[in-house]
Amino acid sequence: MSETSYLSSVRASYDAVAVDYARLFGSDLEGRPLDRAMLAAFAECVRGEGGGGPAGRVVADLGCGPGRITAHLDALGLRAFGVDLSPAMVAVARRTYPGLRFEVGSMGALDVADGVLDGVLAWYSTVHTPPAGLAPLFAEFARVLAPGGHLLVAFKAGDRRFRVEEAYGHRVDLDVYWTPPDVIAGLLADAGMAEVARLVRRPGPRERGPQGFLLARRADDGERHAPEAEPGAVRQGAAPGH
Repeated sequence: MSETSYLSSVRASYDAVAVDYARLFGSDLEGRPLDRAMLAAFAECVRGEGGGGPAGRVVADLGCGPGRITAHLDALGLRAFGVDLSPAMVAVARRTYPGLRFEVGSMGALDVADGVLDGVLAWYSTVHTPPAGLAPLFAEFARVLAPGGHLLVAFKAGDRRFRVEEAYGHRVDLDVYWTPPDVIAGLLADAGMAEVARLVRRPGPRERGPQGFLLARRADDGERHAPEAEPGAVRQGAAPGH
């Protein structure tokens, strides 16, 4: 995937704000119980049925910024590492969490083999991606996920674009996209990932609109090759009319 002008702007903007961003958002999860609940559910799904699966499940925090969510995943019992486009953000993350691994890279062209990750987290890291770029991005997430692996996407729920030219006391050049949850779910389905759950919450402090969270699972090999149900058949565990 070739670099485009928006990626250059995203990198330069986050390089400029890295230190102040980390200072302002270092403890933002403390006042957001629903956000923590979605992260906890993601971690439990990744670990396995009932949360008691094998230790050492590997999760990539894509667009990790200063590493605070990577560290939170580590505290939830996952082997988490972070990837971010901004070298300045990665430098802050490495200083703050020296025991964790952080790499500079593009989440649209990951230096990760096919099907090796148990989980992928995109915590508001897709909000600067133009709508036309979401499908290839989600395809890349699906590529690196193992069959049965889970993805959690946090995003701005809505249908608009917001231009940002100043943030945290610095000049930036960013577009922020709000995306309808049904669109996110549809694009994930196209990439081979089935929706598990979604949450949309009201905006909190410093948020300009509703916030969305969508948990999805990549189909395993048995599900991908299972025969289709007979017409009119009811799937096991599904109630008629639902």
